[in-house]
Amino acid sequence: MLLTSLALTIALLVLVWLVLTRLFAAYLEAHTISGAYPILDTIAFFLAGFGLIIGLVYLVPAVTALVAGYFLDDAAAVVEREHYPGEPPGQALTVGRALLYGARFAALSLMVNIVALLLVFIPGVNLVAFFVANGYLLGREYFELAAGRFRPMPEAAALRQRHRGTVFVAGLLIAALVIVPILNLLTPLFGIALMVHVYQGVKGQESGIGNQKQLTTRS
Repeated sequence: MLLTSLALTIALLVLVWLVLTRLFAAYLEAHTISGAYPILDTIAFFLAGFGLIIGLVYLVPAVTALVAGYFLDDAAAVVEREHYPGEPPGQALTVGRALLYGARFAALSLMVNIVALLLVFIPGVNLVAFFVANGYLLGREYFELAAGRFRPMPEAAALRQRHRGTVFVAGLLIAALVIVPILNLLTPLFGIALMVHVYQGVKGQESGIGNQKQLTTRS
């Protein structure tokens, strides 16, 4: 699963890179400065390539979101089986629903990170915006995907709201991984596994609170 996840993530990133470089190359050819100064065109091309490297970092969350939708149930099932054998297993989403949620996740992530990318030239603001936005989004989406294996999505969203601080901190951990080269390719499996643990934790908290209320009522 790890090797397949890495291969799919790398393949998608390479595909995005090729498409963007082709578009930039076509744009530069259409707007060439003049045949008298080819060196300027070459410099412009390399500067554009460097800009794409920076931009690709902001696209990693969206790309990994697609992969997360594909591997959601397999990765979650492994964590549940290994760490929570006494708990009822989650119900796998259909392939269509998993991919739909993954596509929605990717679209939201893309929009958020485009805004963060526009702030890249504002020192101090860009990094904070990237972490806060991705911490919230990654935490919310990965948690609801994990919780959605056990309860309807509206209930999963309500559970996240009640424990939004915990989910946000977990989301910041995922966002921190996203900016680490090479390791960010592990984001889909890490995010899913982490949020399975977070879900089981908050579920246990709510079960404990519920039991205490029942004891108090009986008393």
